[in-house]
Amino acid sequence: MEQTKEIQAIMQELRLGATAEAISELIQTANTNEVTYGDFVLSVMKHEQQARFEKARLRHLKWATLPYQRSLNEFNLTVQPALNQKQMSELRTLNWVDQSYNLILLGPTGVGKTFLSIGLCVEAIDSGYNAIFITMGDLVRNLKTETVSRQSQMRLRRLYKADLIVLDDLMFMALDKQEANLFFHFINKLYEQTSFIITSNKSPDQWGETIGDEIITGAFLDRIIQKSQVIELVGEGYRVTHRQTIFNE
Repeated sequence: MEQTKEIQAIMQELRLGATAEAISELIQTANTNEVTYGDFVLSVMKHEQQARFEKARLRHLKWATLPYQRSLNEFNLTVQPALNQKQMSELRTLNWVDQSYNLILLGPTGVGKTFLSIGLCVEAIDSGYNAIFITMGDLVRNLKTETVSRQSQMRLRRLYKADLIVLDDLMFMALDKQEANLFFHFINKLYEQTSFIITSNKSPDQWGETIGDEIITGAFLDRIIQKSQVIELVGEGYRVTHRQTIFNE
């Protein structure tokens, strides 16, 4: 017992808190199963590794600022002909994030663009990636207030470190010249180092109407479209199809 307490104290000093709490159980399991010293050390290291991964996962989920959480297992492909099971499986490998590809989800309101983007964001975080969700409106506000708002500075620092950024409702709002410039410099800074999932109810050939500046629009499209997969979601509104009714009709 005294030895266990000493081990726990040393682990706490070494900042192995999660394993310190579980060390008694780990020792008991090792004694019961008569494992080798090497196997015991490995089990201790794996326990700490898993605990740290879970702590980081929860932290990144908090930082992702998702409007709600959804699993891709909940996404009903039978009502969305624009995406088949093979394509969904390929998206879920997240290989495209490693290669800095962008995913552009187009379609009218309610067809599942945000649902799908959130599901991919959660899956990325669960796989160890740093992924963040932000609306176009919030991004523009953060960019405009970066020099005066500590909150905006912190938010942008996290965005610049992200492996994957979900940019929701792109071109939902018209940009003035200052906003368009700030937005382009943001995209340019992350070019070929961060993947984007972009949702929009407007096709890329309409984005110029919102940005307003042809040169900025062209440069933005070059960086986003060059390595991208465009998926145009169709059909009846996803929320309408999957709504919960009072009378269960």
